[in-house]
Amino acid sequence: MPKRPYHHIPIQECNEALIPIPGELFAVETPHPYEKLGAPYGGYSPYFLRETVVEKLLIAQNNLQQQYPNWQIQIFDAYRPVSVQQFMVDYAFAEALQMKGFSSQDVSQIPPSQLEQIWEQVYQIWAPPSLDLATPPPHSTGSAVDITLVDDKGKVINMGSPIDEMSERSLPDYYREHTSHPQAKEFSHHRQLLCDVMVAAGFVRNPREWWHFSYGDQMWAWLSGETTAKYGRI
Repeated sequence: MPKRPYHHIPIQECNEALIPIPGELFAVETPHPYEKLGAPYGGYSPYFLRETVVEKLLIAQNNLQQQYPNWQIQIFDAYRPVSVQQFMVDYAFAEALQMKGFSSQDVSQIPPSQLEQIWEQVYQIWAPPSLDLATPPPHSTGSAVDITLVDDKGKVINMGSPIDEMSERSLPDYYREHTSHPQAKEFSHHRQLLCDVMVAAGFVRNPREWWHFSYGDQMWAWLSGETTAKYGRI
C-alpha cells in the first residue's frame, strides 16, 4: 500500500472521546451513503467525530451562517472503522475497473502496468486501509470529515463534482485552472467558501479533495507545520 507524505508524523494520542455529531444542527444524509452500499460499520456510527473536532465543526457552521444565514454544512461522512475503509477501497477499485471496461473477474488478465494505474487512481482519493497504528486512515481517527453545503431552501450546493469522484475535478482548484467551464466562477466560489469557513475554525483541507477537512490527525499536522498529531486510530 502507498505511504502518504504525512505518515512520517508521529502520533501522541490524547484519548479524546469519539462523540455523536449533533445531526439536528447540520444537514445529514439518511441512510448514510456507505451504509446503503453495505459498508460494515458494526456497532459504530459514521456520524461520530472526536469531541474537539465536533466543537470546531460547530464554529465552522457559525462562520458560514454569518455570511449566509440558514445555510448549513452537510455531513457526508465522518468516522470510518478500517473495515469500512477497506470496503470502500474495494468498492472504488471495482468502479475503476468498470470505468476501464473490466470486471472483477478480469483482474488476473489485466497487464500489471495497467492494474497499477487503476490502483493509483483509487488511491488518489482513498487512503490505504492500513491497520498499522503509525499510519491510520484519516477517517479512522475520528478527526476527518467529508462535507458540502446546503442552502436556505435545503438544496445541496453544486460544487462542480460529486464527493468521492475519481477525477481531476475533485482537486480543490480545478475550476480556477479550467475557467472555460461556464460555471467555473460559481464552483470556485462555493469551494472557496467551504474552505474559508472550515480553515477559520482550525481545519485543514486535503490538497486533493475539495470536500475533505481534518483537525488533529497526521494530515492536519503535516499541513499545519505541527510536529505531532493528536489523534490515532480508534
